[in-house]
Amino acid sequence: KEQYYSEQHSSLINKAYQTLLNPLSRGLYLLELNGVEPAQETDCDADSVFLTEIMEINEKLAEPKNEDILEEIETLIKVKQEELTKEVTAAFERDDLQEAKKLLAKMKYFANLEDKLKNKKIPS
Repeated sequence: KEQYYSEQHSSLINKAYQTLLNPLSRGLYLLELNGVEPAQETDCDADSVFLTEIMEINEKLAEPKNEDILEEIETLIKVKQEELTKEVTAAFERDDLQEAKKLLAKMKYFANLEDKLKNKKIPS
């Protein structure tokens, strides 16, 4: 019985650690703690410049595999994620939960692009 409880607690601790380790999941969790619903995909639709940027990256990812382009996209995604992480941290520090919500929605788009990039880089 004690081993069962230890395994359960260990599982919860691992889940908590993984949630807090990633800036996106950590931010979404902080929103949840503050009673703010996470943004829906459509919440970024008003930002046409942002959506155009996402579409352009998606189009590059749809092209035939090219290591130089993939490296360029990987760097771009990393830079954007770092910028958004800093911005969302600042939004939470000034208690601007609506701004944090918008920024986290953008972070989700970049997390999706990162997943697509990883899948593309896997040798077929």
